[in-house]
Amino acid sequence: MPAIRSFGLTKSYGERRGVFDLDLEVHEGEIFGFLGPNGAGKTVTIRLLLDLIRPHAGRAEVLGLDTRRDAVAVHAATGYLPGELALEPRLTGRQLLTYLANLRRGVEWSFVRELAERLELNLDQRFGDYSRGNKQKVGLIQAFMHRPRLLILDEPTGGLDPLHQETVQALVREARDGGATVFFSSHILSEVEDLCARVGFIREGRLVQVATLSDLAGMQAYRVEADLAEAPLIEALAAIPGVSDLALNGTTFTCLARGDMGPLIQALASYRPHRLVSQEPSLSDTFLHLYEGTEDRPDEKTTPELRQRARPQECG
Repeated sequence: MPAIRSFGLTKSYGERRGVFDLDLEVHEGEIFGFLGPNGAGKTVTIRLLLDLIRPHAGRAEVLGLDTRRDAVAVHAATGYLPGELALEPRLTGRQLLTYLANLRRGVEWSFVRELAERLELNLDQRFGDYSRGNKQKVGLIQAFMHRPRLLILDEPTGGLDPLHQETVQALVREARDGGATVFFSSHILSEVEDLCARVGFIREGRLVQVATLSDLAGMQAYRVEADLAEAPLIEALAAIPGVSDLALNGTTFTCLARGDMGPLIQALASYRPHRLVSQEPSLSDTFLHLYEGTEDRPDEKTTPELRQRARPQECG
């Protein structure tokens, strides 16, 4: 049984804002990354799955439950971290977590203390006095503390320093290893590469692609650089299918190559290359390629994260 499944899920806010005809399936026990630029529909999708807003068309199931008819049961089995957490500023972290734990009819408080220690959060400080990162830690603790079957996390490491980002990633892996499913949106592509088995890309409210990270590597062009014994005929190389963005600096040739690289390598062999480098594409490259030629390119808020990666790492 899939942990999450939607059928034609639609919520329109006009002018390509919202979610349209979303058919999505997330496997039980996997970590699934949900990617897209600001305004693409990530948070709308999450709110629809949790019945926090109602769709104009379509339906969804979470853990085999209808998200509208069985919303209370869905909430009981789910840990949710919203993108913007708003809690009573006059209460301490301990008081807030106690209140939320009581709403869930109690949690194992020793696990709450363990989470607070790992995240280095002082529970006796008022929420309104917390930094952005510490407010995020309160949200993370309340999402994890009842050991839910499903974690839905909207930008889970927002506002955290690199050390605590690693702690959150460890908590996500531990939850997965304990049998939980994790569905999270993120702009930090290194985080997605490190954690996810599969990723989904959403653009203008429509699902563009769902694939494993290994499958995504073949979608984007490889950067090829070759030092040749003699300058090649650019026109001949440009005619090779899948080759683009050619450049020649003396006898150093560079290009982008999509698909089968055999014809390009055979053509370069006649120019006696003494160095040939092919750079493996990162998820950042793939992400940008999927948005190529659209108005909904990653905006200035996402660009720094998109540029920070060079190469995929081991996936969860």
